[in-house]
Amino acid sequence: MSRTDLPSRAAIVATARESIARGSKSFAAASRLFGRRERERAWLLYAWCRACDDLADGQDHGHDLSVVSDPVERLARLRTLTDAALAGDVVGDPAFDALRIVAVETALPHRFAHDLIEGFRLDLEDWRPRSEDDLYRYCYHVAGVVGCMMAVAMGVDPRDEATLDRACDLGLAFQLANIARDVEEDDRGGRCYLPEEWLVEMDIPPGQHMKPPFRERLAVLVRRLTDRAAQFEASARHGTPALGLRSAWAVLAAAGIYGDIGRKVAAAGEHAWNRRVTTSSVEKLGWIARALGQAARRRTLYPPRPRDADLWERPRG
Repeated sequence: MSRTDLPSRAAIVATARESIARGSKSFAAASRLFGRRERERAWLLYAWCRACDDLADGQDHGHDLSVVSDPVERLARLRTLTDAALAGDVVGDPAFDALRIVAVETALPHRFAHDLIEGFRLDLEDWRPRSEDDLYRYCYHVAGVVGCMMAVAMGVDPRDEATLDRACDLGLAFQLANIARDVEEDDRGGRCYLPEEWLVEMDIPPGQHMKPPFRERLAVLVRRLTDRAAQFEASARHGTPALGLRSAWAVLAAAGIYGDIGRKVAAAGEHAWNRRVTTSSVEKLGWIARALGQAARRRTLYPPRPRDADLWERPRG
């Protein structure tokens, strides 16, 4: 491929925009609130994350989870293409070239991309959390670190560990809500992200948590997930004073939209998996409107303060 045949930044951004529109209506709605530069970088990062996730899970834009037959080869491909993108090489795959663009424009710490790949390794190796700490470690690798990368894309200094901690908290909140909502879908795909110690505590036999006799007990555990998600969401809000108005608006809108998913799952109890929990367009618009007011008053509503000592801490370095 000659230099004149290489896809332009605009073309890669357009492809990334299509990816987020197909893969996440919630993120797509929130991303429109960013300024143009931050919005495009958010799309680019999403496109890379989505492509990696689909490759690891045998999905198409997050749909139809399946067990893959070649996990070692898929992981090697993820690492090879990601390392090439981080090195500034033109990969020829729009999703990985999207990562290349963000890495060049923001001085994105390479360790964040490597940490996300570690999350995909856990999934490809059919890893299961034993403890609550294991659960948070997994959530960091598949979502918390994405929060850190998104913060850098918004202009946060990669050395600003305190703000990155809050960004990580939001990613953890999102992932915990996802796990709560997707318990049944994950079970059909042969996965379970509920800590083994929690299942033992509730006397739920391995692999039986979706069976009718255990639905009430499962609802108790999932309520625990959504409560933890709410704690991380509340912590994340105190990072928004470090952001510009439009970035804070987008973050707070996303927090509300995704927070509603967790709240709906908790409210539905044992019936939470009768149909997939979503937020409607009207509900999204409501959060977008509320988040604007929250963003304008973010320094009063969410003043910077020490992070709660009992919250799980992300790895450093």
